Amino acid sequence: MRVAALLLAVLVLAGCHKPIHEPKTDASTRTEQVVLKAADGVEVFGTYSEPEKPRGLILLFHQAGSGQGEYLTIVPRLAAQGFATLTIDARSGGDMFGGNWTVKKLGGERGYLEARQDLEAALAWAQARKLPVILWGSSYSASLSFLIAADHPEVKALLAFSPGEYFDGKPAVAPAAAKLTMPVFVTSAQDPGEIAAGKALIDAVPAANKRQFVPVKGGAHGSSTLIAAKNPGAEDAWSAVLAFLDSAVPRP
Repeated sequence: MRVAALLLAVLVLAGCHKPIHEPKTDASTRTEQVVLKAADGVEVFGTYSEPEKPRGLILLFHQAGSGQGEYLTIVPRLAAQGFATLTIDARSGGDMFGGNWTVKKLGGERGYLEARQDLEAALAWAQARKLPVILWGSSYSASLSFLIAADHPEVKALLAFSPGEYFDGKPAVAPAAAKLTMPVFVTSAQDPGEIAAGKALIDAVPAANKRQFVPVKGGAHGSSTLIAAKNPGAEDAWSAVLAFLDSAVPRP
């Protein structure tokens, strides 16, 4: 019994750097696990997926209580459109969509603003790949993505799913939105509060290429709006997202 318990512990430790879920991409897409180091030394676990001849690299950030499994069905569709992706387990997350290795290693989740370091580590890692980099955030990470994009005008585009003023004005997100010159896409659930929060931010963006997609049917919070099991209107949302991506990063 003791030997069996020890073996189980070894297996758990051996697999602790692997994602809880692997995206089911086709054979032409290369997938690898990565471990990033945030500015404060925290290890951030992620998964990089790269199709042949990628046209850009999308950083996919999850919502509260979640992890990179939020993008399990989303990564393959982006790969089919020619986009490499990096999903991460940010330190503000949890067991939704299968778990979060960064939170597990820390022994508990951290606050939204602490997770900004994890997103910035992902951006630094992505910039070394020499591809156009696109930020994609879900709920609180959508708002963090506005803050990061304001500091990094070299970012090619930003997609924000259910963003809002999640930080009680410390800092406020709207002033960051007012600095953005890259293409910006915002969407949300059909909830009036989410729609209004998204409108306040997109209205602040001075970029010429900007769009708020308001779902006519269905809709779900954060990036879940693209998951058919959670949103009967997922295909409408996908059509809007892919059209925006084509405008921001034209096909070769």
